[in-house]
Amino acid sequence: MQRGEVWWVEFDERRLVVLLSVDDASGIRAMQVVAPAGVDISGLGVEVRVGAMEGLPFEGVLRFALARPGFTPCTWLTTVSRDDLIERAGVLSSPKLSEIEDALRLSGQAKERTPATTAKLSEIRDALRLGGLG
Repeated sequence: MQRGEVWWVEFDERRLVVLLSVDDASGIRAMQVVAPAGVDISGLGVEVRVGAMEGLPFEGVLRFALARPGFTPCTWLTTVSRDDLIERAGVLSSPKLSEIEDALRLSGQAKERTPATTAKLSEIRDALRLGGLG
């Protein structure tokens, strides 16, 4: 197992994760592959697309919420053990891993909330209420 591999794990259901670091002592840091937001999330987060190009069975994203003072973003970053890993599904290219590292750095930088990001959050909340996010 190494950084950049994509594995199936069993959470509440079988899901794909990308391994970001492998350390048996503290667990394996991984990021869950999720469906794209379906709305513009610029200013709130970044999505890195993964899918068929990486040998995966479906198109998805790794979603990184942008940090803000007074805002706790939802994250798909998790820690798993070797026992959680069911089956290897693919491996990411070096350029894709660089894109993920850039997104991780960006998501860790706190930014002030602006009227535009507040409006975008309201738009996303409304879309969620109406079932508009896929």
